[in-house]
Amino acid sequence: MTTFAPTPLTTPSATLLPPLRLSPISLLGVGEEAPLRDLARFAEAEGTRLERTRDSASALRALAGGGWSAVLLALDEEPENQLAWWVEMMQRTARRPRLVPILPGPSIGFTLRAAQLGVFDVLPTPVERDRFSGLIRRVRAAEEEVPVPLPEVRPVSVGSAQMVSESPAMLPVFRAIAQVAPSTATVLVTGESGTGKELVARAIHLNGPRASGAFVPVNCAAIPENLLESELFGHEKGAFTGAVTRKIGRFERATGGTLFLDEIGDMSLPLQSKILRAVQEREIERVGGLKPIPIDVRVVAATHQNLDQLVVEGKFRQDLFYRLQGVRLLLPPLRERVDDLPDLITHLLDRAARRLGRAPALVSPEALRSLWTYAWPGNVRELQHVLEGAMVLSDGVILPSHLPPAIQRSAEAPTAQPMPTPGASLDEALEDWERRMILDALRQAGGVQARAAKVLGISERSLWYRVKKLNIQVRTPLS
Repeated sequence: MTTFAPTPLTTPSATLLPPLRLSPISLLGVGEEAPLRDLARFAEAEGTRLERTRDSASALRALAGGGWSAVLLALDEEPENQLAWWVEMMQRTARRPRLVPILPGPSIGFTLRAAQLGVFDVLPTPVERDRFSGLIRRVRAAEEEVPVPLPEVRPVSVGSAQMVSESPAMLPVFRAIAQVAPSTATVLVTGESGTGKELVARAIHLNGPRASGAFVPVNCAAIPENLLESELFGHEKGAFTGAVTRKIGRFERATGGTLFLDEIGDMSLPLQSKILRAVQEREIERVGGLKPIPIDVRVVAATHQNLDQLVVEGKFRQDLFYRLQGVRLLLPPLRERVDDLPDLITHLLDRAARRLGRAPALVSPEALRSLWTYAWPGNVRELQHVLEGAMVLSDGVILPSHLPPAIQRSAEAPTAQPMPTPGASLDEALEDWERRMILDALRQAGGVQARAAKVLGISERSLWYRVKKLNIQVRTPLS
């Protein structure tokens, strides 16, 4: 996109007055006089003032001084280029005011681009009084929200892989990745859905001797059973109806690299026997093929199911189970590593912002409270989708109303306590909130940590760590 730099108009610029401090919000209007004249009158009726200037240089000086709640930007020619330039300018200010472009008949394309850039609202001219009143109410509500400062992300380096976590619950995982990656051992990664099993598999691949080879993932639960064999082993031309050409399967594509078999617990017993032969004999046969094909593949498998129980029930081959779990890694659920929430929220919001092409959203204290108290059955994957959706719906600050109803309700639980006073850092806010929840759970459990852990929905080990970290004095109940 072409960068547009507005030039000062030849008409003498309006004198910039300092924003009135009597008003709870302060508005700056930039551009032609006509579109802003009525808005100044509307603003006065709403108990505030709209200071106006036609001079972009004066407007930028005023923005540098800070203190503005919103900038109403009257656009004329090349509105998309002007908008992009102003968004870039305001991102350089210490306090980013809400940006509201005003133009005749904004197109759908312009409105979508404005949303991608994180613009607060778009007003068509002539602006109706009710529409402007609604805008003022939303700006006031946004001003009352004091976002919790998010920390800088401190990724954990596992060789050449970067993973976001500082929780002691993840230390055994990191240690195991570092130890197993240089070997050729088969690895079985277990854990609930959304805990990051594929991320661990990629870390093992990137830090091993096969890093220069391909990492080939296949979700065994997402491919129909009648197609999975062909997907894994390939097929010859004419092997079945529709096989008009030879197909190279995932095992062959992964030769020299790593094959990641995700959700292997959902695979049928007949196909399990073929996987066992491929892993043991290091050779496969394409569907419809007549000769074995040698392969050189490292296999990393993953499942959210209890394979031990499936073996007992006869739903998973015991010999394949023993062959896969050369090394076994168990990933903890997010509810047992909630101390990772600050870094995860920062990391996922930054990543979503890059993907959506907009500035990272901030998080209000009440929204943080909801995120902190929710049990996260879908783990990190659910957190990622929730934050992306909230960022799309927000005007730059994520509020409880931008979160799914189930997450909003989590903050209304009987154990919920008021959040700390806004202004504390995110780490301080979360530690205070965590301390209150643990103390409340211990009171309910009569000081018995095992019962308190059940109330909180975490393991006893996780509770013990948090009690130590927060220096909480626990009285042992009398027997």
